[in-house]
Amino acid sequence: MESKWQVLAVTAIAPVAWGSGYYVADAYLPADRPLFSATVRALPFGLLVLALRPRLPQGSWWWRAGVLGVLNIAAFFVLFFVAAARLPSGLAATLTATAPIAIMLLAWGLVRERPHPASLFGAVLGAVGVALLVLRGNGGVDWVGVAAALGAVALSSVGFVLVKRWRSPVDMLTMTGWQLVLGGLVLLPVALLVEGPPPALDGGAIGGYLYLGIVGTVVAYAVWFRGLRELPAAAVSLVGLLNPVAGTVVGVALAGELFGPTHALGMLLVLLGVLTGQPAVIAAVRRHLAGPGAEPAPSQPADEQRRARALV
Repeated sequence: MESKWQVLAVTAIAPVAWGSGYYVADAYLPADRPLFSATVRALPFGLLVLALRPRLPQGSWWWRAGVLGVLNIAAFFVLFFVAAARLPSGLAATLTATAPIAIMLLAWGLVRERPHPASLFGAVLGAVGVALLVLRGNGGVDWVGVAAALGAVALSSVGFVLVKRWRSPVDMLTMTGWQLVLGGLVLLPVALLVEGPPPALDGGAIGGYLYLGIVGTVVAYAVWFRGLRELPAAAVSLVGLLNPVAGTVVGVALAGELFGPTHALGMLLVLLGVLTGQPAVIAAVRRHLAGPGAEPAPSQPADEQRRARALV
């Protein structure tokens, strides 16, 4: 049986895949077809998942899967491709660093997971690191791209917390498939109406869609949703800060984007933010400071204590 740390490590595949996806979308996919790209990333790969794991939603899960499909897939994918087309890959990825704070606060309100101050501090520390990563000295900022990236964060944060609140009756891969299909069905008529017939695709574009569809969508969302279901929201959302780190590394390595000492410091702060805000780290520090045999602080909610111990 996997430990919680192993689940967290597997969950980290998702933000790394998403961060690298900005470069793939910017370098290989048609820049003027965000709706087409979003539809291709969702619908065919969702149908593939359901062909391998056929199971119908039951009762309220029809409309719940539809809501999650719109938030996590349809709206998020469109905004993702708009941001990828208008922003450097590193900058687009780093703007998602606002997500941990949004997810923690939403989880507090919707699923009663009160964030520890150290987790919020880790999120703020990571956001400071992101600010340093953004300083690339490349002139003006495309504010439409920035708005698209932040909008993607806001809508997906609501969807991610709803995944925790609405406990799926099926495994996460099957539920991911239904979200992809329902979100793709919402996107398909809009893409045809707004952008017209599909464009001609070269080998690079086909490879890019395969990477985003398989690695950046099916695999990434399945492990991410599983992490949200099994771990505290604070733990998973902070791991999401690896998204901008991956986006920056890929942007520097493959696109020749600027990287200097300030950016290195920003990356270090992001990684420290991921580590210091983890509930398991917080629990370990508390036990060390309290000494052997000490009881958990009475102000800590019982469910938070159990989740923290489970991560150790």
